[in-house]
Amino acid sequence: MSTLAELWSAEFSDNRAVVIPDGGPTLNYTQLEEQVTSLCQTLRRGGVGTGDPVSIVLPNCLEFLAIFLAVTQVRAVAAPLNSAYKTDEFQFYMEDAGTRAIIVPPGDHPARKAAAQLNLDVWEATLDADGTVKLTCESGEIGSAIVDDVPQDDDVALFLHTSGTTSRPKGVPLTHQNLMTSLDSIVATYQLSPDDTSLIVMPLFHVHGLLGATLSTLRSGGSVIIPPRFSAGKFWQHIQENSATWYSAVPTIHQILLARADEDDAPREGLRFIRSCSSALAPAVFSALEERFGAPVLEAYGMTEASHQMSSNPLPPGQRIPGTVGKPTGVEVVILDDAGNVLPCGRQGEVSIRGVNVMHGYRNNPEANATAFTNGYFRTGDRGRLDENNFLTLTGRLKELINRGGEKISPLEVDAVLLAHPAVAEAVSFAAPDEKYGEEVHGAVVLKQQATEEDIVAFCREHLADFKVPKKIHISDELPRTATGKIQRRHVAAKFLN
Repeated sequence: MSTLAELWSAEFSDNRAVVIPDGGPTLNYTQLEEQVTSLCQTLRRGGVGTGDPVSIVLPNCLEFLAIFLAVTQVRAVAAPLNSAYKTDEFQFYMEDAGTRAIIVPPGDHPARKAAAQLNLDVWEATLDADGTVKLTCESGEIGSAIVDDVPQDDDVALFLHTSGTTSRPKGVPLTHQNLMTSLDSIVATYQLSPDDTSLIVMPLFHVHGLLGATLSTLRSGGSVIIPPRFSAGKFWQHIQENSATWYSAVPTIHQILLARADEDDAPREGLRFIRSCSSALAPAVFSALEERFGAPVLEAYGMTEASHQMSSNPLPPGQRIPGTVGKPTGVEVVILDDAGNVLPCGRQGEVSIRGVNVMHGYRNNPEANATAFTNGYFRTGDRGRLDENNFLTLTGRLKELINRGGEKISPLEVDAVLLAHPAVAEAVSFAAPDEKYGEEVHGAVVLKQQATEEDIVAFCREHLADFKVPKKIHISDELPRTATGKIQRRHVAAKFLN
């Protein structure tokens, strides 16, 4: 089993590896490897080594990628954090990870304040004019380089937190073996090769951007384009200037690109495929993407605890089924009932998985581990069903099902109908307290053309049973999102019900 130290093959040495657009550097694999090796020596001289959690607080950039790889190669643990957090948030996540050192950009930053409170070493990351990543330990304690210590496949390489949809965030340690297994599965699923170029639009501090699009592409010998953030205005310019063949994003980003497609003179063909992951893609959006951009849309299913991908719709000529997240990729997927029994196809229950890419357990959380694993299967907390062809359909989070007078309603089903309305650009449904039924269905929408609440409710009545029709539609200019672009129902409910 290889580790991230052997992420790519020597045969790719001269291939283009990383493109930083808009005037940034372009590196081939040899140049990237040389930078990573140099950073490894710098980290070792600074005392960073086996098992040390290192919080990386950087935006999407060459510095992030090279430093992440260097941290994992010195047998330390990369613990990336969202650079938009506030000081208290940084302090919580750093304490929970057991962080020993942090890596930050130049200038004032809330992460520096949190590090000072926790008495952590601070390293500053910069990019020279010649495109070389530099690390400076601000404590100034740089010694002589220690002997190289090669990572092992059971070393923890990456430490992340769940998004905490049902509880406080839980720490997820992922080993080199977990990550490499997942990367090889992603490469196989999409037949990635040195001919592929991926435009990275998701943040690298999250498994979708880091594993689903970036490291998987490097594993295949392809190249990645890494702008500092998603920019709809520059998206197609970056695609066309660098001959990108695919991108992966959340539905929110797909919808933004669709809404602007004609205005931006977006091409009607050229991409090999479009990948969607991290939240449900409505069938109406799926169809619109394929029609407008002339590429197969492959909806996938991933989560942090599984080192990202667990299932995906296949490339053509394989069958793509809108509204499903495809077939298992590299893991065994079963549906369990509350007692842990495996249910037959067609029956709904909790989606549960088993595979080499699945974490061994949450960090310092025996209570969560006791409920998360049953007979060797990790219980995802997602409700779903498998059909006779092993395609997986997700029907909602177990904690998000709306219970209206005993009728269990999947919010994903309501979302899909709301998004099919021609005036609706974005939509999410959620449970609202109700004196008569216990819970009622509400919806929140962002419009792309004129419509009234009554129009949208009437449309829903045409497509949903009466008990599923939203009692109220909240029309808004925007929906609250997490840093990775996800729309979490509890945040939407809090915004519109308070």
